[in-house]
Amino acid sequence: MNGSGAACSLTIASFAASFGLRPPGSRRSPPSQANSQPQLPLRQSSPFSAAPLGDAYEYLIYQFADDAGKKGGEFYTPRSVVRLIVELLQPHEGMRICDPTFGSGGMLIYTAQYVKDHGGDVRNLVLHGQERNLGTLAIGKLNLLLHGLRAARLEAGDVIAEPQLVDDRGRLLSYDRVIANPPFSLKEWGHDFAANDPHHRFDRFGAIPPKTKGDLAFLQHMLAVTNAEGMVGVVMPHGILFRGGAEGTIRRGILEADLFEAVIGLAPNLFFGASIPVAICVLNRAKGPDRKGKVLFIDAAQPGYFRQGKAQNFLDQEHIGKIVAAYRAFEDAERFAHIAGIEEIRANDFNLNISRYVDTTEHADVVSVEEILAQLREAERERDEAVARMDQLLAELGYGR
Repeated sequence: MNGSGAACSLTIASFAASFGLRPPGSRRSPPSQANSQPQLPLRQSSPFSAAPLGDAYEYLIYQFADDAGKKGGEFYTPRSVVRLIVELLQPHEGMRICDPTFGSGGMLIYTAQYVKDHGGDVRNLVLHGQERNLGTLAIGKLNLLLHGLRAARLEAGDVIAEPQLVDDRGRLLSYDRVIANPPFSLKEWGHDFAANDPHHRFDRFGAIPPKTKGDLAFLQHMLAVTNAEGMVGVVMPHGILFRGGAEGTIRRGILEADLFEAVIGLAPNLFFGASIPVAICVLNRAKGPDRKGKVLFIDAAQPGYFRQGKAQNFLDQEHIGKIVAAYRAFEDAERFAHIAGIEEIRANDFNLNISRYVDTTEHADVVSVEEILAQLREAERERDEAVARMDQLLAELGYGR
């Protein structure tokens, strides 16, 4: 995830320096050195051969993000959320994978781990990422190194204004899976630049995102670098599902292009320093015949689909399993999931607010008037029998009325 702010940069740079890395971008470090792969005395070269050390480093990143509070959420995505997105996208050997807001590297690491766990050869994966915060990039590079992922291409720079993952002719590279947790509602995302974008990423769906909310700018970039058979998995604030104006126009354009495949609402308080609930959006350029013209809505923000903590909520593997199973089944499930066709979505003015499609209220059973009257008469009969019995007992005791 892209970080921002000088304070965050200094804190992250301090973290990197504690591991013997010079803060990238300092005056003593030329740009070529700042963007180069940190050299560590590791002998392991095969993917995940250094995993125990990598796991320890991941733990340190987690603790650092926890201590950083809100700032921690700018570079660290909860690994349970990462696992969920990766399992939804089902990457496999031979694919090209990109995280355009690379952060601390969790998306690419878990993608590689998923491929390995399913019998694939991680060496046949292409892993690319870009991150604008140089301190965060240093942390992420080291994280991948310690997980044995030396071949990953990781670039520095603002992915909106300066996309670095291009070929030798300057054209954007394309990928089979694009996975990211962009910064939420970034105010200065590059609106002025977008109108003249040489890659034409922001003129494909009828509008440019608003100047003070960059959420859909990142999504448009992700779609622009997704190939004809590719998929996108992205964390988004709920606002992109229903806000109007330019965002409404873009959302409609993406829907009419039949790219949205699933919208999954998650519980609040899953991210460090961010209490707002988020949605996982899955977009697919190669929907199967049974999914064309449809969007699956899943409400996983209700009890039973997360574990509540004191200050933070959590997704456990059982919760991830339920969500992934519902996505793969792609069918209605009462108070949990609903498939909406494009006509239903159009009738809702292309509003993707999950509550419009998944009704989680528990409705009272409908009882007929005849049934209620029958119950009343039965209650009256039982009352009369009780009164008669009481009168009989009173009479036997000499207290007759």
